[in-house]
Amino acid sequence: MSQKEVQNMQMIQELEIEMMADMYNRLTAACHKKCIPPVYGDPEIAKGEAVCIDRCVAKFLDIHERIGKKLGQLSMQDEALLKK
Repeated sequence: MSQKEVQNMQMIQELEIEMMADMYNRLTAACHKKCIPPVYGDPEIAKGEAVCIDRCVAKFLDIHERIGKKLGQLSMQDEALLKK
């Protein structure tokens, strides 16, 4: 493997880590805002809060996966059009 290929792989890996960290940060902020009241009345997470967080995370990840698949399809369509 050439030095340029190694550098490209490292750059791709770094971008992937940044994207995952960004997704995690957005998920955390969105679900915290939606499910946890701004004033904490109890130091522990209540059952209703935990259920809300579970659902929020599941929906967020489902939408993230759907968007990723759709973007992949659009990218393949673009590549097919460019090849014609």
